[in-house]
Amino acid sequence: MPLDQAYGLRCLFSHSQVLYVPVVSNPHVAWGGVMLERLCAALSAWGKSTLVVDAAENSPPADEMANVDLSACVERLSDQVFYLAAKGLPLRYVDTHGSSAPFLQALAAAAPQVDVTLVHAHATDLCRLFSRSNVRPLLMADDHPTSVTHAYAGIKLLTKRAALKAYDLLLCVAPESPRAQRIAQQLAQCSEDYFGAVLRQAVLIDPACAAHDAPTNALMRWAYLAIQSNSNDWEPPSPTQARAPKGHQATSIYAGPSTDQVLN
Repeated sequence: MPLDQAYGLRCLFSHSQVLYVPVVSNPHVAWGGVMLERLCAALSAWGKSTLVVDAAENSPPADEMANVDLSACVERLSDQVFYLAAKGLPLRYVDTHGSSAPFLQALAAAAPQVDVTLVHAHATDLCRLFSRSNVRPLLMADDHPTSVTHAYAGIKLLTKRAALKAYDLLLCVAPESPRAQRIAQQLAQCSEDYFGAVLRQAVLIDPACAAHDAPTNALMRWAYLAIQSNSNDWEPPSPTQARAPKGHQATSIYAGPSTDQVLN
């Protein structure tokens, strides 16, 4: 018999090769779409196909067909990127324990071809989906105080309600921003002091980057570590396929080994 609410979720993760990445939505970030696109680009560069489940506050509502055939609502954006408009969908799968984990099972059945599922949603939805599971949520912010406050509130919810204690941060700022490093350091310090949570790394995303730009080495590093944590026998493509060009070297601003150490 199940021992707690997270039993089914742990069973799903233990048998699945899909990497689930909770992305904490932030309505105060103007470039959220760019950040999601950059994540997909980095994962694609490592040879992984990605499903973006867009269930945030400002996301498009789910199609009515989602109640009948969820797979029919999954859009193919490219050879390696798929998209599902999913605002309101997690709540439709809530069980009697208040868990939305059955939604993850439905996603796995609807898109069996993907390697990575990015679940972009409010922290409250992510709590219901990933409580006490082996995931590392990804925070989003820029260099405006309201977005940083919202990211901090997301950490508070996820640590208190879902017992998730490790995070990464995507910071959408211009490369020359003087506040980027200070924001990451302060967010990391407050998370540690008040919730015992760890901010593993922060990665800069340039809001002016183009869709065809190669991912930065820092973002490639994030994707590499995320994929590696999900599979012990995963073999990366050759460095010539995955490494970003020299014009895209800087952007890792917080903690961990250097990007070159990871990619070499």
